[in-house]
Amino acid sequence: MSKVVRIAMVAGEASGDLLGAHLIAALKKQLPDAVFFGIGGPRMQGQGLESWWPMSKLSVMGYWEALKHYREISGIRRQLKKRLLNERPDIFIGIDAPDFNLGLESSLKSAGIPTVHYVSPSIWAWRGGRIKKIARAVNRVLALFPMEPPLYEKERIPVTYVGHPLADMIPLETSRQEVREKLALPRDYPTFALLPGSRRGELQAMADTFVQTAKIIRERFLPNAVFVVPLATRETRLQFEAAIYRQHAADIPIRLLFGHAQDAVGASDVSLVASGTATLEAALIKRPMVITYKIAKFSYWLMKRMAYLPYVGLPNVLCGRFVVPEILQDEATPDNLAAALVKLYEDKDAAREIEEAFTDLHLQLRQNTAEKAAQAVIRCLR
Repeated sequence: MSKVVRIAMVAGEASGDLLGAHLIAALKKQLPDAVFFGIGGPRMQGQGLESWWPMSKLSVMGYWEALKHYREISGIRRQLKKRLLNERPDIFIGIDAPDFNLGLESSLKSAGIPTVHYVSPSIWAWRGGRIKKIARAVNRVLALFPMEPPLYEKERIPVTYVGHPLADMIPLETSRQEVREKLALPRDYPTFALLPGSRRGELQAMADTFVQTAKIIRERFLPNAVFVVPLATRETRLQFEAAIYRQHAADIPIRLLFGHAQDAVGASDVSLVASGTATLEAALIKRPMVITYKIAKFSYWLMKRMAYLPYVGLPNVLCGRFVVPEILQDEATPDNLAAALVKLYEDKDAAREIEEAFTDLHLQLRQNTAEKAAQAVIRCLR
């Protein structure tokens, strides 16, 4: 192995940026002279990655949105492939973003550059032959979830189960009262966390619905309810503020936070969460939640045709049953969401059962992920 190991990486959104940052930190312990380059967000850059394009260019949501940005994204991938084939890194690590990374990985693997795909694409959720494409593209898959390795082993694709880093980061117990004190929230008022997503497209689809849901809870059910809304960026905060204004909800006690999603969920009695990684965070904090989502009608139609699991939310997928309700697409009206949230708030037995199911899940996913992933990458280098 050459003295300076050159590691190329590509992450496409915030959850991949977090995984990538942890992996870089773990790799630097073993390979202190390694250099990292490719595409990543602020966390990966903070660990020393040189990002050749802004990660935000790849963060699009759903089939229709991806089609609209197809030309720009495929242009980035073409230029990136050319540059990586010239630079010939010692290894390439694609972090999630399978539509972008798998094709790139195929080209690099064919050229003799070892490739690792970190985060198994959702082969357990979709029909069809994606696993064949993965076999052509990668030297090893790093799987976050325990039901994934057997699917790869069956196809003789090298795989390592590494668990999920959020399970390492989030404590097994979170004190609701301590978090409420930290956020200066009332101790005994019904508290709901609203997590409408981290991307602008998600806020566009969900912000007004979330604000209307809060209004209905206050006006019809729980007049002293308070709401906490963590938002990832200045842009998404402005989008949510605009929705509050449009829905004439300035008098509703809605507390906006910059980030701090885990605190918001920890302080809550119940959360309303847009489907995605945030649902796993909420599960690991062990609070009841309602999972919701709205995407472009065409994207949803395609997803319904391709999916064969009855659930969308990660916590339900991982537990293999509906532990928490999912209210999606046309069903996701403010009336339906408010009724489901209040029902969960009132049902203390359900809250206990949810907590037990999510504690089991937490213990299963807690695997010292970054170190396991780093060891698997180093084995591929050799």
